[in-house]
Amino acid sequence: MPREKFEDALNKLEKIVSKLEEGDLPLEESLRLFEEGIRLSRFCNQKLDEAEKKVEILSKGKDGTLRTRPFDPSTGSGRAPSAGSGEAPLSDSNEEEEG
Repeated sequence: MPREKFEDALNKLEKIVSKLEEGDLPLEESLRLFEEGIRLSRFCNQKLDEAEKKVEILSKGKDGTLRTRPFDPSTGSGRAPSAGSGEAPLSDSNEEEEG
């Protein structure tokens, strides 16, 4: 069986939500669609988590630090500023510099 694509799963989930919102389905059909919707929702969340981790990995600088690169829709291409754009690295704590 071929692997399901995120876009296909999201499309199916949207159709299920529309059908359930109409409210004119028999109880058994509503439950079946609800269960399928939960499965699709979990699948989509998993794919989004995987994509987020991949973006994080790709955002690491050569020295291993993460650099903030906010999405800028005004660029037209949806590309973020380059890593050397002067943005500060991400930090897990507010450590003071040792002097």
